[in-house]
This record gives sequence, C-alpha cells and structure tokens, in this order.
Amino acid sequence: MSGLRVALRWVLAVFFIVAGANHFRSPQVYLGMMPPWLPWPDAMNAISGAAEVLGGVGLIVPWVGRRLAGWGLLALLLAIFPANLHVAMQGKMPGFNFSSTVLWWRLPFQAVFMAWVWWVALAKPRQD
Repeated sequence: MSGLRVALRWVLAVFFIVAGANHFRSPQVYLGMMPPWLPWPDAMNAISGAAEVLGGVGLIVPWVGRRLAGWGLLALLLAIFPANLHVAMQGKMPGFNFSSTVLWWRLPFQAVFMAWVWWVALAKPRQD
C-alpha cells in the first residue's frame, strides 16, 4: 500500500475518532442539526458518534476489520446526509457562525469523504 494511502487513512481515522467523540462532548451541536422528523435524537446522536469512533478505529486497527469499517463509514455518511441537508436548508449550524453558502458547500464534501473512505479502506491497490 502506498505511503500516501496509509497517511490519508490515518488522517481520516483521526478525523472520525475526534468527530465521533465530539458527539458526546458537545451533543447540542449535533442535536441541533437533526431534522425534526427523525425519532429519538439523543439515541441517534449517540449511535452516530459511536459509529464514527468505531469506524475510525477500524481504519487503523487491522484486527477490527478495515473493510467492515469502510462499509460502515460509507453507510454512516449516507445516513447523516439528511442532517447536513437540513442544516443547509435552515441556513445555520448550531454552535457555529457559518454562512449559508458554506453550509451548502458542505454537502458535496460528503461525496469526497465517501470517495476517501473507499480509497483507503475498500479499493484494491493497483498492481502496475
């Protein structure tokens, strides 16, 4: 595996671990992002935070299963998209002073994160 791929796997793992831990440290931010039609916001916040931490750990601890972590993180990124869309449509993100434009620009980055997860956890290295 290339050095770049390993380095980017570690960066992504740290990102998910820190973001997941933040669900428990500052739950009000994430609870404020959730669309009102979602049931059990406290449980959803805890589940998504735990999934981010476990997914991040899974990217860097081989016996946990990098491929399983990759599939789980892809599913998580799809699952949280409605909350990100909700924030963009509201024009505000709790705890932050982002412009509406920034909130809309965040949406395509879900696809970037998904491609990143795919490349570091699921894609087979090319044999050139």
